[in-house]
Amino acid sequence: MNVGIVVFDEMELLDMAGPYEVFTTAARVHGRSQPADAPPLFRVFALGDGTAPVRARAGLRVTPDCSLREHPPLDCAIVPGGVVDAELGHAELLAWIAAQAKSARILASVCTGALLLAEAGLLDGLEATTHWEDIEALRALRPGLRVREGVRWVDSGRIVTSAGISAGIDMSLHLVARLHGRELALRTARQMEFDWTEAA
Repeated sequence: MNVGIVVFDEMELLDMAGPYEVFTTAARVHGRSQPADAPPLFRVFALGDGTAPVRARAGLRVTPDCSLREHPPLDCAIVPGGVVDAELGHAELLAWIAAQAKSARILASVCTGALLLAEAGLLDGLEATTHWEDIEALRALRPGLRVREGVRWVDSGRIVTSAGISAGIDMSLHLVARLHGRELALRTARQMEFDWTEAA
C-alpha cells in the first residue's frame, strides 16, 4: 500500500515525521514474518509542490520523494499541519487534496492540516478535529462543520482528522489497524515504545 505525506514550508515536523515513522515501522515489523524478497506492506513517500527541499517550522530541511503532480497512486494520503496560511491559498494543493478524497482509500490530516481539508470543501457535514489552539479557526473557516474537542482523532470513514502534533501518531496507528489489522498496530506501537491511545 502506498502512503503519501505532503510536505511544505513551515509544516510542523512531527505532523509529518510521526505518521512517516508509524507506517515505515509497521512495514518493518510486518516484514519480519514475510519472505526476504517480499515487498514492504507500506511504501511511504514525501510529496511536495516540487522536489526541492522544504523547510519545516523548526528549520529542518525535508526533501520530497515526488511532486504532487507525479507520484504513485495512493492508498492513504496524509496532510500535516503547521503554519498553513500560505497553503490555504495554494489552489493546486487544494485541488490535489480534493482529488485524493476521491481516489485514495483514506485521506487524513494532522493538526491544522484539517484547515486545508476544510478549505478544499471536504469536511462539510462531517465531524472533525484539529489542534486545540486552532479549534475556533476551523469553526470560523467552515461554520457548519461539527468540530470535536478533546479527542485524539475523528474517523469519518474515508476522511480522518487528528488533533495536534503527537496525536498524529495515535491516528496513524489507528490507520494501520484499519488498513491491515489491530495486531500489527499494537506491535508497531510496542516497537516504537509508544503508549498508543487506541480510543479516539
